[in-house]
Amino acid sequence: MGIQDRDYVRREGRSYLGSFLERGKVCKWLVGINVAIFFIQLATRGGIDEDSGRIGAGLFTNLLDLNVQEVVFHGQVWRLLTHFFLHDVNSLWHILFNMLFLWWFGSDVEDLYGPREFLAIYLVGGLTSGVVFVLTDLLAGGYSSALGASGAVTAVLVIFALHYPTRIIYVMWFLPVPIWLFVVFTVLMDAFTLVGGFHTGVAVAGHLGGAAFGFAYYKLHWRLSGLWPNFKNWRRWRSRPRLRVYREEPPTPVRVAASAPPPAPSLEDEHLEAKMDAVLEKILREGKDSLTEGEKEILNKASEILRKRRT
Repeated sequence: MGIQDRDYVRREGRSYLGSFLERGKVCKWLVGINVAIFFIQLATRGGIDEDSGRIGAGLFTNLLDLNVQEVVFHGQVWRLLTHFFLHDVNSLWHILFNMLFLWWFGSDVEDLYGPREFLAIYLVGGLTSGVVFVLTDLLAGGYSSALGASGAVTAVLVIFALHYPTRIIYVMWFLPVPIWLFVVFTVLMDAFTLVGGFHTGVAVAGHLGGAAFGFAYYKLHWRLSGLWPNFKNWRRWRSRPRLRVYREEPPTPVRVAASAPPPAPSLEDEHLEAKMDAVLEKILREGKDSLTEGEKEILNKASEILRKRRT
C-alpha cells in the first residue's frame, strides 16, 4: 500500500492548482487584457524624445488615455473608460505593481461578491477615478492627461481592507504591515500630495477617487451588477419557443354507455342463501364441529359462488 492510500494523507476537495484555475476568473481576464493592451502600446509606441530621453506614447495610447482637454472640450468621453487599461510604456513597474495588486486583493474580493459584481466594482471604480481626476485637473487649468489602472485597483484595495483589516502584507517583501495601516498611509500620502500641489507625475486625484468609491461602496452596501442586464438570461429567453395563439375548441359531447343492470338472482341462489344462513346460525349456536357433511357442502358451494362474483 502506497503512502497516498493512507487515510491521514488523503485530502478532500479541490487541489491547489484546481482552486487557482477556478477562482478569480474575472480578475485573471482583467490582468490578461491589461497585459495584452500593454504589448499593443509597446508595438505602437513613438520615438525617443532627445530632450527627456523618454519614449513617445504613440498613436494608440494617445487615442485612449485620459486627456482632459479631449474629454471636456471635444466630447471624447470614452477615455474615461479606456484610460485605466493603459500603462506607461517607459516603466515596467507601473503595470507590474498594478497587476500584482489587482490579483493579490482582487481575487479575494471577487470571491466575496461574485464575478459580475466584481467586474462592476472594477469598471465603476476606474470610471470614478477618471471623473475625479478630470474635475480636479480642470480646477488646476485642465492641461493634464492620465493613464493606468491605479484608481480601479485602489477601489478594490480599499474594499479588501475594509473586509480584512487585520490581514498582514509585506511591504517591500520583508516589512509586515496590517492592510488597514497600509491603505490609510497611502491615502493620506495621496491627499497630502494633492492638497500641497506637489507635481510628482502620479495622478493622485485618481487614486483618491477610487479610494472614495471603494469606501462608499462598502459603507453604503451598494450593489452594481443589477444595473445592467443579465445576458445569460437574455440568451435563455431568446432560445425559448415563440408564443402561439391558442384557440380553445368547444367540448365535444361524450356518449356514456348505459351500464347493464346486474342480473337478478336466480331462484337456486335464493335457496342456497337461505340454506347458508341456517348453517351459519347453527355454527353460532353449536360450533363448527357440529356440522354434517351436507351442511359443509353447502358452505363450500356458497363460497365458490361468492368467489366467482368477485372476479
